[in-house]
Amino acid sequence: MSLHPSLVNHLQEHFTTFFRENVQVRSSAPVAGSAISQAFLLETSMGSFFMKLNSSLFGLDFFEKEAKGLDLLANAGAMKVARPLFDGRFHQQIYVVMEYLEKGEPDPDFWEDFGRRMAALHRNTQAQFGLSYNNYIGKIPQRNTLHDTWPSFFADERIMRLADRAHTHGLLDAAHADQAGRICARLPDLLPEEEPALLHGDLWNGNFMVHTNGKVALFDPATYYGNREMDIAMSRLFGGFDNRFYGAYHEAWELQPGYAEREPLLQLYPLLVHLLLFGGHYRDEVIGILRRFS
Repeated sequence: MSLHPSLVNHLQEHFTTFFRENVQVRSSAPVAGSAISQAFLLETSMGSFFMKLNSSLFGLDFFEKEAKGLDLLANAGAMKVARPLFDGRFHQQIYVVMEYLEKGEPDPDFWEDFGRRMAALHRNTQAQFGLSYNNYIGKIPQRNTLHDTWPSFFADERIMRLADRAHTHGLLDAAHADQAGRICARLPDLLPEEEPALLHGDLWNGNFMVHTNGKVALFDPATYYGNREMDIAMSRLFGGFDNRFYGAYHEAWELQPGYAEREPLLQLYPLLVHLLLFGGHYRDEVIGILRRFS
């Protein structure tokens, strides 16, 4: 299934504006690469590009915020990130066009290099936790109101927002929302103090690839400034990364004592996201963490 000719013409105009010379879209073909959007490989007179297309039922600014997050990660300079060119709207659909990343074979030290690069990314900081704009994690709106402390941000912008939403949708009982509230009241005693770290925000096996240079490349972020343990905890869900990644990260920037005990608490946020998106067994996982820490 190729793109409609009117959309191709629309894209050609934006390519031409971006590159400041006439650009022709020679072909478009669907490809794998996005769980919640259609994805296409665009072959143009300026080379190959990747495009995601969505009916925008859950947010007209979805790709705008994704593009801003990609730029933020790319500008940190720690690792390869899919650079966005432009995003926009065409009739009832939204889209983002970005550079096309070709897959390669991993270097022998791929995982060690990935771990060191992630530590380097996390050393990018700002004064407060959060971000100057809201964005999304999957299809779930992610509020990033700035806070002075990590426990305050994690409680108000992550746990309670989603626990209350899950209760409203009948996915959690009132007792579970109360447990979340009790946990949040204890967060200053449970979470260590550190400067805000620039996070990918949705770091799992499906959101990175091996680039042609044998190194890691990132995409599909849910970026904000938070505690770096969030990316590490998220990466351990759904199969986890190779242990060499964690060893290299630990050597580059050791996690604070007690991380292993905190990890399920940090995973509560992405598991709440998955509960809202998919339901099912994620409810049992969420309830188990709530009982453990309340």
